[in-house]
Amino acid sequence: MDKFLINGPCRIKGKVSISGSKNASLPILAASLLFTKPVTIKNLPRVRDINTMLNLLKSLGSKIILSKDRKTAKIINKKNMKTFASYSLVKTMRGSILVLGPLISKFHKSKTSLPGGCLIGARPVNYHLSALKKLGMQYKIRDGYILAKSNGRLQGKTIKFPKISVGATENSIIAACLAKGKTILRNCAVEPEIKDLTQFLNKAGANIKWSGRTCTIIGVNSLNQTTHTVMADRIEAGTFCVAATLAKGNLQIKNLEPKIINTELELLKKAGSKIKITNNKIFIKGPDKIKSIKNIKTKEFPGIPTDLQAQLMVLMCKSIGKSSITESIFENRFMHVAELQRLGAKINIKNNKAFIEGNTKFIGAELMSSDLRASVALVLAAIVANGKSVVGRVYHLERGYENIENKLKKIGVKIKRLK
Repeated sequence: MDKFLINGPCRIKGKVSISGSKNASLPILAASLLFTKPVTIKNLPRVRDINTMLNLLKSLGSKIILSKDRKTAKIINKKNMKTFASYSLVKTMRGSILVLGPLISKFHKSKTSLPGGCLIGARPVNYHLSALKKLGMQYKIRDGYILAKSNGRLQGKTIKFPKISVGATENSIIAACLAKGKTILRNCAVEPEIKDLTQFLNKAGANIKWSGRTCTIIGVNSLNQTTHTVMADRIEAGTFCVAATLAKGNLQIKNLEPKIINTELELLKKAGSKIKITNNKIFIKGPDKIKSIKNIKTKEFPGIPTDLQAQLMVLMCKSIGKSSITESIFENRFMHVAELQRLGAKINIKNNKAFIEGNTKFIGAELMSSDLRASVALVLAAIVANGKSVVGRVYHLERGYENIENKLKKIGVKIKRLK
């Protein structure tokens, strides 16, 4: 298993270009199952989760033509697609559950494995299932599979999600596109990735409108051939902004719409960063001394994303004074804490709240990744630690960060891959 050897402390400077969004690409690729005509998706990130989704689509019968750089996929579906999403493909990635909605909507049957992915909490699929059931899906769960069918087309309904859920919102929107009549979804997640999905579907002739957290979908009979460019990855952008703040950086981050990480940038300004914004660039200078922030809390968009919690914890470890982070999205997302403590962090966990001492002098150590965002947090900590750190299980990192090693090298990080 590959590892990263990082020799710290490193000073970050230069330019970094943000890749396409993994979390926007996955639902868009899943939604391509609705189409009988070709679909072209551009700006796909070259990460493991995208390969998994493309392999899943192939296993269902989609023909996929990839460009040389593997960032553009042309997807052509057969008339008779398979409707079996096997455990061997679904187990590595949570986002695989997103094929359930389109399979039921288009082919009226599906056998989809319950998903796997990061070990960051229960993340149940019951919101997906109850919403799809209201649209007309019948299902039972047997041997780890969701066996689902519908009697013909799904029927539009008004659904209120009991809790804001990104995946359930996406699955329901995709399924409702080909349903009969009007579907009204209330208490939706409104992440930019979901807006990117609806923009893609509307381009193809879907009828989707937003009003706050309410999404109205009027079903259509079929979708037209279309081309779509995936938005930039806001979590990757946020990670590099944290890196610049952490390591006295002077960084230009390009190829994104800065508005999508507005909340995060305001937080980093509080920590002492100097930030300038142009059309599709962020210029960020890290402070000599990082200011502590008392109560950081992860929330649904437009709040601080849970996917940046681990990175912000590393930042607060290096701040002057005490701070706290409340994790309000997932119940098991402090798995990186024990590894940060190995580097010298002083962090106490009480329920879903982390209390951080600050003024930490990280000392290099051997570290083990537990999930995608935790692994990048360990890399950030290693960048500002004294001495050598080895970060194991970097396959977690490669699920969501394209070409991270080379991007870090280019901005001054002394990083090397060990086989």
